[in-house]
Amino acid sequence: MDFVTARLRIAPELRMFLPVSRRQEWQEVAPDGTSTLGHHVESVGIPLTEVGPMIVDGRGVSPSYQPASGDVVEVHPMPRPQPLPGEPRFLLDVHLGTLARRLRLLGIDAAYHNDMDDPALVAQANEERRVLLTQDRGLLRRRALWLGAYVRGSRPADQLRDLLERFSPPLRPWTRCTACNGRLEPVAKQEVVALLEAGTRRNYDAYGRCQECGQVYWHGAHSDRLEEIVESARAWAGGIR
Repeated sequence: MDFVTARLRIAPELRMFLPVSRRQEWQEVAPDGTSTLGHHVESVGIPLTEVGPMIVDGRGVSPSYQPASGDVVEVHPMPRPQPLPGEPRFLLDVHLGTLARRLRLLGIDAAYHNDMDDPALVAQANEERRVLLTQDRGLLRRRALWLGAYVRGSRPADQLRDLLERFSPPLRPWTRCTACNGRLEPVAKQEVVALLEAGTRRNYDAYGRCQECGQVYWHGAHSDRLEEIVESARAWAGGIR
């Protein structure tokens, strides 16, 4: 072993963040007496939001630990489910709009804007104590961000499963507006009848209305597809694999 360097042993779940040419278990870093372990981990490509326990000589160390030459550091992923203070609340970046709507369908508090830049996202996440969800590693490395998470998967279904397995939020389907994230309340048909198409008035009697934006909901033609999303989510949240 070269004792001029320290070695990081990267868990398999974290190697996806390494450059393709360096996607190996062992990563060497050069201690300089000032750089922290957190800095070295991020320098190889891994956002600290994705890192769990880090072990040196059998003892846990924090990201502020300064590695010494010859150290061997085991870098583990964030445990799942990841503990959070209180019920999970999320803020999604501009590229995760479909995931935001699916989280809302499940009754999960998911804020989303399609026109917000990175500093504004960080500010809202911090102010409202929301977990910032993104696939932008640079955004996760912003020092001001209180808490973020990398969303794995390219398909919305895979992204949703990843989030449910990571944070295990309570599911309350059909209780939030998929358009604005507001809460839904039951509403009498006669109160919204003027807003309905003739076919909807004839075929449906149960309605909900968003307390924030006034959007009216009912179980219509797309309900079967949405029910499939809900049932899949319940299975994933219940630990069925």
